[in-house]
Amino acid sequence: MDKIETIRAFMAVAQENSFTAAGRRLGISTKLVSKYVRHLESELQTQLFNRTTRSVSLTDVGSAYLERCRPVLEQLDELDSLVRERQGALAGPIRLTAPTGFGSTRLSQALAPFLRQHPDLELDMKLTDNRVALVEEGFDLAIRIGALRDSTLIARKLVDMPLVLCASPDYLEGHGRPQHPRALTTHVCLTDSNQLEVNVWRFRSNDEEHVIRLNGAVQTNSPGALTQLAIGGLGITRSPFYAVEEALENGRLERVLPDYQTDVFAVYALYPPNRHLTRKVRALIDHLAGEFGR
Repeated sequence: MDKIETIRAFMAVAQENSFTAAGRRLGISTKLVSKYVRHLESELQTQLFNRTTRSVSLTDVGSAYLERCRPVLEQLDELDSLVRERQGALAGPIRLTAPTGFGSTRLSQALAPFLRQHPDLELDMKLTDNRVALVEEGFDLAIRIGALRDSTLIARKLVDMPLVLCASPDYLEGHGRPQHPRALTTHVCLTDSNQLEVNVWRFRSNDEEHVIRLNGAVQTNSPGALTQLAIGGLGITRSPFYAVEEALENGRLERVLPDYQTDVFAVYALYPPNRHLTRKVRALIDHLAGEFGR
């Protein structure tokens, strides 16, 4: 049995915490993934995973083995990519993670022409509003919006993303339209738990800054969910423009305090500093910067 394929199966199970998900990722059956892992464990004469009917987790030996395997496979993948790139084509896998709402709309739209141009690329995109550990989970690239918390990653800013304060017409009719940021303290505010200061919104006008501490009744880690809650008339939200653009255009949401500037977040591409940035990943980052810059 091919040693490299058994190691790939082992790493996929470790990163997905699931034999079934590992099989989907590798494009093979769950039965074959299990066979690969059992063969590897038999060959090493040790147990790499703790298995129950509901979960799969690494043993201490498995964790140590994973750390040694990762750079070996990365070097092999880079070698394969180098040969393909010397032939002029971008080819092979790219694992990318991004926020759910942005990834399913603006990012997917931006990716489409790149993938059409390079049909030999294999994109594996995981959309989640939770923070993902790039190295541990084997990702080449992450797209993130807002303040960056992980200083160990290399970041390239792709574009600025304004935040928009808005609410439904029904909510504003029933609760009044705020004329000053201070008035927000008397309103129901829907806040984003991804932010470093969840219940603080900042505004600027005529070189004066207003820092408003909110009594947020509802918070979630999804801008898309905030948008839907605001459309449902539950309060005022502050969301990235991409999440509320359509609702603003069709009138389901209205701008609030449009004469006051609020924060502007950036869209970043992040990648691990200890990983060689292959030509295909570099080309993807350059493409996204161009698409969002337009």
